[in-house]
Amino acid sequence: MLDLDLFFMQEAMKLAKQAFDEDEVPIGAVVVQGDKIIGKGYNQVEKLNDPTAHAEILAITAACNFLGSKYLDKCTLYVTLEPCMMCTGAIREAQIPKIVYAATDASHRKLSPDLFETKKGILEAEASKLIKDFFKRKRM
Repeated sequence: MLDLDLFFMQEAMKLAKQAFDEDEVPIGAVVVQGDKIIGKGYNQVEKLNDPTAHAEILAITAACNFLGSKYLDKCTLYVTLEPCMMCTGAIREAQIPKIVYAATDASHRKLSPDLFETKKGILEAEASKLIKDFFKRKRM
């Protein structure tokens, strides 16, 4: 039986690797409705010269455009790193009820469990390694 959480997190990891290859902080995100990806994004802050071009924001925008709605209340967001406060605000505004993330970010305030259902740790080691490798490369 296919583990859908693992499958969708693998899709988010592919996007994170694309960000890594483009010298962006390697974070990827997908928005899922039912068993279908309706929005994808990866960090493009440098490429777009836009501090709001985080993976989650771009995935949410794509999903809203796909549905023709500002609400994603029947969707799940899969992201390779725990969302920052800006992205958490966007998730809340889009009314996404569930967030699945790979790695925890110690520098972020924790997601409020009363706002979202959360699940963490799927592909955590792989996501953490990709981010560590990125910043190690930046320091060279």
